Amino acid sequence: MTALPATRHATPSQPLGHEAISANSSTTARRVLAVLRIATGFIFLWAFLDKLLGLGYSTPAAKAWINGGTPSQGFLNSPSVVGPLKPFYAAIASPTTDILFMLGMLAIGIAVILGIGLRVSAVAGTIIMLFMHLAEWSFGQNAASTNPVVDYHIIYALALITIAALSAGDTWGLGSAWKKLTIVQRHRWLI
Repeated sequence: MTALPATRHATPSQPLGHEAISANSSTTARRVLAVLRIATGFIFLWAFLDKLLGLGYSTPAAKAWINGGTPSQGFLNSPSVVGPLKPFYAAIASPTTDILFMLGMLAIGIAVILGIGLRVSAVAGTIIMLFMHLAEWSFGQNAASTNPVVDYHIIYALALITIAALSAGDTWGLGSAWKKLTIVQRHRWLI
């Protein structure tokens, strides 16, 4: 009787059943994460560009920020904001929230696309996404969302967290070079 060829390879430090990832699948995984990073960054950058210029997707030209539109105030005072937090969101709607929102979208979009400052971007982006998720209050009946718990805001936040946790900026990005900067070496939270 002949032995079957071995198809699994476990290293001495790994228990049987936990095979080492081959170099090809590791490269593939890194590339997939890089694509996720670039696509996620583009979501934030696109939101900034559409609200700034009124490209006609979610923001008509007449409501563009450069034409006097109010990106966050427009949303915070809209019928899209529902639920018990509606008074809070109406109270914070101001030119300051417009500036902070637009700066956040631009900074997160550029940083994530470039693969730098992913920890800060993940925290800032997650906070923005959670605020937007709570503003649309998907927990009640007849909500605009099709899922009361996990909607696109939560998925975007999870994507940001994943790319930061897995250093997705090192592949097809400037993450490796960013981490070598003196200021980043001194302040590791900037990674």
